[in-house]
Amino acid sequence: QVQVVESGGGLVQPGGSLRLSCAASRSIFSSNTLGWYRQAPGNSRELVASISRIHYINYGNFVKGRFTISRDNAKNTVYLQMNSLKPDDTGLYYCNTYPPIGNIWGQGTQVTVSS
Repeated sequence: QVQVVESGGGLVQPGGSLRLSCAASRSIFSSNTLGWYRQAPGNSRELVASISRIHYINYGNFVKGRFTISRDNAKNTVYLQMNSLKPDDTGLYYCNTYPPIGNIWGQGTQVTVSS
């Protein structure tokens, strides 16, 4: 049973923007803090940002004001607006609960920042 579906990734030039979306099943979305994670080749998965049901937000140190996480509780969807993208932001981006639940990782959405 698919529980999260990420979308919105793509190829963008340095300095560009992307908006990622994650549609989650109601059972996951409704009672949990949700997070965006990323994994670059050869690196471990890391937290990008998290947002609680009451919109308490936390960002990874590397975000530095460039990304904005949000959630639409009516649509069971969490978003990640990414601006001023850098090549180091390249990777697979996933959503999950925070802390993550091991058996609901989705396929992720690829973000590639390159000129």
